Amino acid sequence: MKNRALLLVNSQARKGEKRLPEAIRCLEELGLVLIQETTQKPQDLYEMILRYQQEVDLIIIGGGDGTLNAAVDALVETRLPLGILPLGTANDLARTLKIPNSIPEACKVIGKGEIARIDLGEVNGKHFFNVASLGLSVQITEKLTKEAKQRWGIFAYAIAAVKVIWESRPFSAEIRIDGQSIQVKTVQIAVGNGRYYGGGMAVVHDASIDDRRLDLYSLEIRHWWQIIPIIPTMRQGRHIHWSGVRSLSGEHIEVYTRKPRPINTDGEITTYTPAQFRVLPQSLSVFVPSETSDQ
Repeated sequence: MKNRALLLVNSQARKGEKRLPEAIRCLEELGLVLIQETTQKPQDLYEMILRYQQEVDLIIIGGGDGTLNAAVDALVETRLPLGILPLGTANDLARTLKIPNSIPEACKVIGKGEIARIDLGEVNGKHFFNVASLGLSVQITEKLTKEAKQRWGIFAYAIAAVKVIWESRPFSAEIRIDGQSIQVKTVQIAVGNGRYYGGGMAVVHDASIDDRRLDLYSLEIRHWWQIIPIIPTMRQGRHIHWSGVRSLSGEHIEVYTRKPRPINTDGEITTYTPAQFRVLPQSLSVFVPSETSDQ
């Protein structure tokens, strides 16, 4: 592995500033020559990666899923491999790739140089790693504050979800997939590329980030209380077997709603319906633990 790395850290990430010195020390001990940049605005990452692309061999990003999502378009454009330091609240992409939460161990994954090619999802031209969704998840994202994530960590998702669920109201949507048109009344549509999202929930029990497909579920319940028994099964992706949950998969999916509805990609609201989703197989190189790269 070549050893010139651009280290980008979101100082607003839950463990960003606190763990940065440890990450720098570990990476330098592994022989990496670092160019370091920190930002409080993840949207700056795109420009930073383009600025340094000719000077480095890889990009290391310290932050959570929102930080990674802010960088993904530039990673695709430059084709530089990605190393991940899970410094955020949920770290769902790291969980999908089995990257350890321990910073020294995550650094060792990068130092060993094992690389896997992973799929990306795309919605309306915006890339995503984990999930793009509309409905409840957008409302949860809007309720989540930086202060809540800093204070409560992953439990902030559950706190926000409780506040949102009892207010939930179904909306009408049309899903088009494989030549079919399906009319639904739903409180959430989620389209997954990876396995985990929302702090460790699984899109589908057998989803993986290199299976060349998108997995969709639509939560078609009438009353807020019907979601309560479903929630525990979402940790393993078994919610798709419940009555009121529709499950579909494919390479290309379209979703239409009566009025534009915001879409959350990896925890950030980035686009609106109507939505064109597609999978982009083996679009990105990522440093992974040996057992992940062997799969």
